[in-house]
Amino acid sequence: MKTALMVAEKPSLASSLANILSNGRSNSRKSMNSACPVHEWSGTLFGEPVIFKMTSVCGHVMTLDFNSKFNNWDKVDPEELFSCPTEKKEASPKLRIPAMLSSEARGVDFLILWLDCDKEGENICFEVIDAVKSSMKRSGEVNRIWRAKFSAITAKDIKGAMERLDFPNRNEAMSVDARQELDLRIGCSFTRFQTKYFQGKYGDLDSSLISYGPCQTPTLGFCVQRHDEIRRFKPEPYWVIQVTIQSKDGQDVVLNWEKGRCFERDASNSLLQALKKQQIATVVSITQQEKSKQRPLALNSVELMRAASTGLGMGPHHAMQLAERLYTQGYISYPRTETSHYSDNFELLPALRTLQKSNEWGQEIRQVLNNGLTRPRNGKDCGDHPPITPTMLASRNDLDGDSWKLYDFIVRHFIATISKDCKYYSKTVTFKIGSEMFTYNWRTLIDAGFTAITPWKALPKNELAVNFERDEKLNIKDARLTDHMTSPPGYLTESELISMMEKHGIGTDASIPVHINNISQRNYVTVATGRRLVPTNLGIVLVHGYQKIDKQLVEPTMRSTIEDQLNLIAKGEANYDRVLRQTIEAFRQKYLYFVKSIEAMDSLFEVSFTTLAASGKALSRCGKCRRYMKLIIAKPSRLHCSHCDETYNLPQNGNIRIYKELKCPLDDFELVTWSTGNKGRSYPLCPYCYNQPAFRDMKKHSGCNLCLHPTCPQGFYVNGIASCLQCDNGVLVLDPSSGPKWKVGCNKCDVIFHLFEDAHKITVEESKECDCGAQLLKIEYKEERTRLPRDLIEMTGCLFCCEEFGYLVEKFRAQASKPVFNSRQGRGKAKHKGKGKPKPPKDKMAQLASYFV
Repeated sequence: MKTALMVAEKPSLASSLANILSNGRSNSRKSMNSACPVHEWSGTLFGEPVIFKMTSVCGHVMTLDFNSKFNNWDKVDPEELFSCPTEKKEASPKLRIPAMLSSEARGVDFLILWLDCDKEGENICFEVIDAVKSSMKRSGEVNRIWRAKFSAITAKDIKGAMERLDFPNRNEAMSVDARQELDLRIGCSFTRFQTKYFQGKYGDLDSSLISYGPCQTPTLGFCVQRHDEIRRFKPEPYWVIQVTIQSKDGQDVVLNWEKGRCFERDASNSLLQALKKQQIATVVSITQQEKSKQRPLALNSVELMRAASTGLGMGPHHAMQLAERLYTQGYISYPRTETSHYSDNFELLPALRTLQKSNEWGQEIRQVLNNGLTRPRNGKDCGDHPPITPTMLASRNDLDGDSWKLYDFIVRHFIATISKDCKYYSKTVTFKIGSEMFTYNWRTLIDAGFTAITPWKALPKNELAVNFERDEKLNIKDARLTDHMTSPPGYLTESELISMMEKHGIGTDASIPVHINNISQRNYVTVATGRRLVPTNLGIVLVHGYQKIDKQLVEPTMRSTIEDQLNLIAKGEANYDRVLRQTIEAFRQKYLYFVKSIEAMDSLFEVSFTTLAASGKALSRCGKCRRYMKLIIAKPSRLHCSHCDETYNLPQNGNIRIYKELKCPLDDFELVTWSTGNKGRSYPLCPYCYNQPAFRDMKKHSGCNLCLHPTCPQGFYVNGIASCLQCDNGVLVLDPSSGPKWKVGCNKCDVIFHLFEDAHKITVEESKECDCGAQLLKIEYKEERTRLPRDLIEMTGCLFCCEEFGYLVEKFRAQASKPVFNSRQGRGKAKHKGKGKPKPPKDKMAQLASYFV
């Protein structure tokens, strides 16, 4: 019997698809990586019996990167990145997705791809094909690889896609490859240069990366443009005449001045004095018009992001993450679409009937069904996916808070698109007082239409309706002059920014939320009240600097031109190699001019930020000049020696302190300690060794808990205890700087032991070893503070096996998970010495495992 391998984009999606396609009769098992289960069942394909296997990837299988030697920021000129070789690397090496796919594809006859139906999905299709094609059975079948096209996780959509299998689209996949390469080369070259240049000169930038991106930077440019408009705005005073009359029913009615406002105070006062001589306001006309408020268009990604930001208080990135989760759970259709038009064969009625049992909108749905569906408005059909619609009923108890709010909005919007327009009367009464004209307006609801289900779009309920008659004369109760000032526009909201990005072709429906999130994560903007994006000093200076050197670097026109070319590649109308070659060369020339002109941007940084020499506070001594280096606390944390003009990177997101003025035996630099708090990781380090590893096998950015110095009291060899049971190649190392709240932590993962609090001294006994393979610990207390049994002040034993130590040891982990006991050698220090430590015997494993539960 033939075999068909099916691959979905996520494990949860694979489970849903298998359940639908097998009618709930699939059997599940683990794959070789345990992260992507395999679901198996028997069925038919092309009229013959087949065994189906459904598994998944976890997003992109591969990622584009430079060859390893070009990833060294210190040794590679960023200009080389425009032409250096690139390679595809595993996106998640720990998951071993290519190996898992190759294993599952061994001997299969067919491959059916169930990746998301967009350009990124097409690209992942070919990543999967590359991983499995060598393992598939060689046969006479011409077409062995198929593509399923679907837009919703419903039985009808999925089974329909199975009956209409197509082929993967190579052109769309290539357009994604082109975008990835352009963004990698352009972004990395500019980012590396300006990050090293400005972080090497200024200490308070408060950003770990001074990044440039062909989409990210124009996005920031829109925000700074609005900021500049606000700063340039000069408020002007103006005056408004406000008249209050009394209706025949005794109601006070405030009239609107037909001229609106006056910018001359004297003229305004003259008009007011003339009005005060009048006692009567005369009704000169009454007009009434029936108007309507149009129902919304079908929902697409951009409108969903705008609505989530404006009405639900969610950032676009968060909103799209929730939408993707709702999609994979089967509650809504595919959320990444530019289409706002229901096709002629779109079945609206079944979708409505699915939702009518709800307590939330059931009454409104039944009313729509009774009145008959209103034909939806004609939106834009982009030929990608149908609009976003609900596909399955959910209740508040089924979803968390934000997921429910987003789902509720999607349902209400869908119902609104097939409801009637909102109809109302707009009434305007015009009054004459002397030579001036005034009006009073209000609206009266005729039919709420779609606003019954979307109350946030309903007419205000506080409008005062008053009955007036033509030529009626009413008493003037008050006339006054109110003074005002013109106000600048507000900072851009996320919703407004999304609209501008869509208008100028910056990003796609998938990448727009990513770009907005990036400028926030990079500390270029902050999100203020009302989800308004306020540029930081760093964001403003960057954009103004680009404008001084080359305006095109920050203007949207360059990126929109690139997007046009990428779309032509996707359609097969442009040559992939030519587009890449021409675009890369254009940006290489811009990069060279940018580097040559960097002083123009630097002049702006000089007046906005503090130099490294003037930043920070003295902390530890430099091993070269023996003068104090300053600790720069602002991101990225680092030490700077102003005498040597050298800067040393430090571990991020923790506290840095001097460590007893101890020196590194290799370079004479004073040691410092890094800690993320009482329950977090910590270790001592040498600033110089951390940046320039002293041993060939040491990686850059290694602390003393990874240092291979054979005799240093702070090093890995002296303080290593045992292999970590929760990660590969990790070793549990005593932190000698942590006393009196002593810690033992893995030098590769987040496992931490708190032990022997208030002990005076803890020593790892190098020559003494437990039967389980761990080094013994010697614990020393002062007599008045001892916590050892029988009031002992000194004791030697195994951290894991010594029962008397049990109550003095507490284990933590940043992310709780069950241990995976892999067969491995003993602790790393023995392995480096060339002899392996024995793995703990089986009867000890349960005892060790108890620490990790």
